[in-house]
Amino acid sequence: MNQRDGRKTWPLFWVLGVVLFLADQWVKWWTVQTFSAPAAGGAVTADAPLPLIDGVVELTRVHNYGAAWSSFSGSRWLLVGVTCAIVAAVAAVLLRRDVRHPLGLAAGTLIIAGGIGNIVDRVRLGYVVDMFHFQFWPSYPVFNVADICIVTGAVLGVIYYLWIYERFDQKRSERHGDGDPAGQ
Repeated sequence: MNQRDGRKTWPLFWVLGVVLFLADQWVKWWTVQTFSAPAAGGAVTADAPLPLIDGVVELTRVHNYGAAWSSFSGSRWLLVGVTCAIVAAVAAVLLRRDVRHPLGLAAGTLIIAGGIGNIVDRVRLGYVVDMFHFQFWPSYPVFNVADICIVTGAVLGVIYYLWIYERFDQKRSERHGDGDPAGQ
């Protein structure tokens, strides 16, 4: 795959990112419309969960003031800052065209779309709206579409880096250890 091939797919990944961001925001809006807000000082709605896939995933409403498992709870601006830094770093790598393979582009797009989705909630609301809960794994945190994007993007990013980056996107001088040809 050459550099040109990556350029042809850019519009597809821009559209994918926007669609995923909008899907995240719509599901969060639907959740807020469907379930009552948690009681003052609480994080979980008093409404009964709705089964999405019976015995596997149910829908509920949780206001997450932290990250996964409520870690860093109450550190709103720290989480906003860290998420912004990660989104900016991934965007910079994509904009420099260091990543041209579709799997790497998909990974970056998912991370950016999910990160922005959660940033919007934290800045606008002070918390992230979560709704998906695994019924078979009660200790697993409730999560949202943005979280799915971020985790999937991270997994795809690891796969891309371990098995694809070196063959398709690594610079030739790095690949062969040639270093600086002028500096012999």
